[in-house]
Amino acid sequence: MRKRKPILLVDDSPASRRILNLFTENKIEFVKYDIRNFEISCCGELPTTKAPSVIATEGIFKGESLASSYVEYAKHKKTHIEKTKKPLEDDSSYW
Repeated sequence: MRKRKPILLVDDSPASRRILNLFTENKIEFVKYDIRNFEISCCGELPTTKAPSVIATEGIFKGESLASSYVEYAKHKKTHIEKTKKPLEDDSSYW
């Protein structure tokens, strides 16, 4: 089964840079999307989007503290898989 990577919405803020570093340091694969790209796309600006945010099968995590919480969850999930050789799944794993 193909693993879905979380989407990391970022801007040029220090908080976004910290989250990018946190994901990279913890070897969490992700798809990076700069929210400034919304401004040049056909959709225009998304005023309710907050960066940094993470969109993942486990949920949506908005803001630096929640994005950091996602990293902690991802580390827990990785540890669980390494110990049990079984994936840690929940109902939202199949979105």
